[in-house]
Amino acid sequence: MPQFIEGDDRLSEGVLDFEELLLEISSLFINLPVESIDAVIEDTQRKVCKSLGLDLSALWQWSDKDKNLMTLTHLYTIPGGPDLPVGIDGSQAFPWTYAKMLAGETLSFLTEELPDEAFVDKQSFRGFSVESSVAIPLKVGGHQITGIISFNTLNRVYSWSRQEIKRLKIVADIFANTLTRKEAEKALIQSEERLNLAAESAEAGLWELDYKTNQFWATDQARRIFGYTTNAIISMERIEQSIYPEDLNLVQRALATSFNEGTKLDIEYRINADADVHKWICSRGRPYFHSDGSPARMLGVSLDISGRKRHEQELEKLKQLLEQENYYLREDLKKVQGFEHIIGKSAPFQSVLNSIKQVAPTSATVLLTGETGTGKGVLAHAIYQMSDRKERPFVTVNCAALPPNLIESELFGREKGAFTGAHAKQAGRFEVANQGTLFLDEVGDLPLDMQAKLLRVLQDGEFERLGNPRTIQVDVRIIAATGRDLQEEVRSGRFREDLFYRLNVYPVSLPPLRERREDIELLAHYFTEKYSRRMGKKIDRIPRRVLDNMMRYPWPGNIRELEHLVERSVIGSPGSILRINDQQKWSLSSGSSKGKNKNLAAVERDYILHVLGLTNWKIEGSDGAADILDIHPSTLRFRLKKLGIKRPA
Repeated sequence: MPQFIEGDDRLSEGVLDFEELLLEISSLFINLPVESIDAVIEDTQRKVCKSLGLDLSALWQWSDKDKNLMTLTHLYTIPGGPDLPVGIDGSQAFPWTYAKMLAGETLSFLTEELPDEAFVDKQSFRGFSVESSVAIPLKVGGHQITGIISFNTLNRVYSWSRQEIKRLKIVADIFANTLTRKEAEKALIQSEERLNLAAESAEAGLWELDYKTNQFWATDQARRIFGYTTNAIISMERIEQSIYPEDLNLVQRALATSFNEGTKLDIEYRINADADVHKWICSRGRPYFHSDGSPARMLGVSLDISGRKRHEQELEKLKQLLEQENYYLREDLKKVQGFEHIIGKSAPFQSVLNSIKQVAPTSATVLLTGETGTGKGVLAHAIYQMSDRKERPFVTVNCAALPPNLIESELFGREKGAFTGAHAKQAGRFEVANQGTLFLDEVGDLPLDMQAKLLRVLQDGEFERLGNPRTIQVDVRIIAATGRDLQEEVRSGRFREDLFYRLNVYPVSLPPLRERREDIELLAHYFTEKYSRRMGKKIDRIPRRVLDNMMRYPWPGNIRELEHLVERSVIGSPGSILRINDQQKWSLSSGSSKGKNKNLAAVERDYILHVLGLTNWKIEGSDGAADILDIHPSTLRFRLKKLGIKRPA
């Protein structure tokens, strides 16, 4: 059997020297660069052998695919030492020793005293002139065997002490952990290289954002996309300076949401390439967090999608051209779909249309909310056209326009002589709309006493005509609309809470025109074409400058204001180009110039104050501010309150 040859467990000067060497080795391998590991291991083998007077140290590692294949990776030998092969089958050359190593045993032995079952091993050791040896398995994590290291004497016997073997095992552990780190970092580098190659092939730039420092690591491709040099430090501040000003808020919000909610980042935005040129960038990323849940970093990829965006813009231009050339076909198609006179491609407006498509085939009550001029009446008619009641009556009641003393008779009807001036019997709007649809426009303007009577009809489907006690039953689908905030009206006591909930079965909120600016140009062309055809003119172009002004203007009167502006401009345009007269130009430019570097609320506030100044704070009437702004006086008063506008003392 192999022996642990103890000698005297000597604590000679040489052993003390080895203790010092062990301390040196331990400190040397801390934070050792990967590229220096192999050279330092072999130098350490040399120092250990010199310290203990040994002749040979061989470190063998084996392949994950074939555990029997041993590869000599690190070697120290005295001059004239044996010529060891680079590769060897351990199970064939050293079957007994190899099995002990796989079992995790450390062996110290004299070659000539190996047991009979180690006959093959003895012959191999003799062939390499090894007389005594310590063989130590290289373990990772205390159990995984990755190789073997041996310390040997040649042609002479050596007496191994327990202290020496214990210290050599420490050296083996240091080597094993260091080589494992080397392989891990090598695998990481190879993985990064493969990932970079794939990213380069896809023209994608990889990056990592450190949440704490707000600095980016980026591949060369990512730097090329953003126009940064190889050695440039990339901070979040520098990235934000590169982003197109109009898109900066979008990027900031998307990053904040991703880190706050743990969701993936997926945005498209523009960056400044040259003085008058910008690139379109698509960036996608995933946030990572510390164990306590705080943000740590984000890994991402960015692509230059300028080519795709140019293609989309060209397709959009072609689409607009085809739409203009096929106007009548488009009108017929919209009538089939129930969306005649409805123009809009923006995401907020498309969301509204999708909601309408869902509710239209049902008999559910719909409440349309939105500012004056946003198209609530047009959408109410679209709901009716797409419903199964489209062959029955569609009756409209403007609750704000009816005198208070006539509202009840208009809604529920009257008998002859029911009140002074009632010279004939008249059916009310509910009765006329039976089996059809009743559109209650500006329902928020109804007096409280009428709200209670309306609630009864909505709940029970019955009412009485003025002057007749007989109850009339009706089946009416209700569509209501208001420019008021009904929840605020309920809180202030001006609107019944129970009526609000009865009307608010399926609420649809219409966005103001300033929140769907993508649609302004489409609407301007649509109204220009409509009124040109009606007036027998051929206006086929709107100057870019005019469209840009329209895009910047806050449109307090929304679509109705835009339509009236275009109608007036068509009347005053002598040729084929839409002209805005001087007063209208001034109104538009004042809206845009005052809005420069301001948010929409500030622009709107400035313009309303300007109009109030022109009318000497007169709100109602033909020359009042509401008439100029093309909005209902009650809507203007609500807007004044919302914007904090008060008449100066």
